[in-house]
Amino acid sequence: MEFFKLVSINEAKDIIEKNITFKAAVEKVNILNALGRIIAEDIYANENVPDFVRSTVDGYAIFSQDAFGASESLPAILNLVGEVKIGQVPSKDIIQGECMYVPTGGMLPKGADAVVMIEYTEKLDDGTILINKPVAPLQNIVEIGEDVKKGELIIKKGTKLRPYEIGVLSSLGILEVDVCKKIKVGIISTGDEIVDPKEKITLGKVRDINSYLLYSLCLEEGVEPVLYGIVSDDYEKLKNKLKEAIDECDVVIMSGGSSVGNKDETIKVINSFKDSNIFIHGISIKPGKPTIIGKIGEKFVFGLPGHPLACAVIFKNFVSFYFNKIRSFEREEYPIECIMAVNYHKAQGRAEFLPVRIKEEQGKLFAYPTYYKSGLISCFSKSFGYIYIEKELEGVYEGQTVKVYKF
Repeated sequence: MEFFKLVSINEAKDIIEKNITFKAAVEKVNILNALGRIIAEDIYANENVPDFVRSTVDGYAIFSQDAFGASESLPAILNLVGEVKIGQVPSKDIIQGECMYVPTGGMLPKGADAVVMIEYTEKLDDGTILINKPVAPLQNIVEIGEDVKKGELIIKKGTKLRPYEIGVLSSLGILEVDVCKKIKVGIISTGDEIVDPKEKITLGKVRDINSYLLYSLCLEEGVEPVLYGIVSDDYEKLKNKLKEAIDECDVVIMSGGSSVGNKDETIKVINSFKDSNIFIHGISIKPGKPTIIGKIGEKFVFGLPGHPLACAVIFKNFVSFYFNKIRSFEREEYPIECIMAVNYHKAQGRAEFLPVRIKEEQGKLFAYPTYYKSGLISCFSKSFGYIYIEKELEGVYEGQTVKVYKF
């Protein structure tokens, strides 16, 4: 029986990155269908936003010097020479001593450099306005290009589009963008004990969790999952199913059968392909030690542990890492700082991802471990996220500040 040759988390990521040859294809999509997609090329502004000086308030456009020193007891007196219609160009310019009414979003007439809010004015008659408060130059206005300047890099390659980026694109009249084509991911669940969730289970059998878990995780990552069903621990059946998935998909994920037992066929099946290369079998991590990562041709194959929590941890840390690299996506994570509620001891030599729930107590956030046993899934629904504990540490202690990463 072979034993694992463990690599560290960082070593595993370096090995994955060095072996990447596949790059996501590019396709053009309408921005209404672009939410969550990864931008494939840098996008630069083709115009200024706004492309005219506009008011941020309802009020009167003035030459700011006309209102210097103005107060309720000694207001500035200006001639009202017109009104700006929203969405239209002012009918005339103004000169010193004049003002023009302008609505929020309206274009300022030439000669004006500020807007006095209507609350600080008084209409003396149809042609005269009293200004009761001074304004500084450029106050209550948005200048040309203040939001977006022409030629500015507005969306960097590798950005995952949110509603806000889509709003920026529409403001520039960019209605189609180049995005990474969705990666097609084949999912195979293995094990003699696994049955379809629709079936009635008998003693010794368990319903398939990982197919549905991995399918949902793939959707969350913005890739296209394809289910290839459950395959028993049978070498020929598993090989045929893997060949089908490799032929049809860009990446294949197999759950179960990644350990070193007599019935663990995953590594044998991957090795059976002529152009295969397994470069990782075992990662110094808990949960998730019996992980296989390799390639068949240009396509990565991930052999994930059957334990659902381990399966998810490996997906989040290594499969997602691979997806990010081939799409040039730089993920930004912002963990929540919490206080460890109890002492937690772990064995040295392996990094650990400890599931935790968060509870607020007396205005502070505390992290409580969600204890689990191999094969159990319920800890996911009870946990907010996880704490990463370095392999050199023996654990974390009560009162220690820890960073909690969301599942």
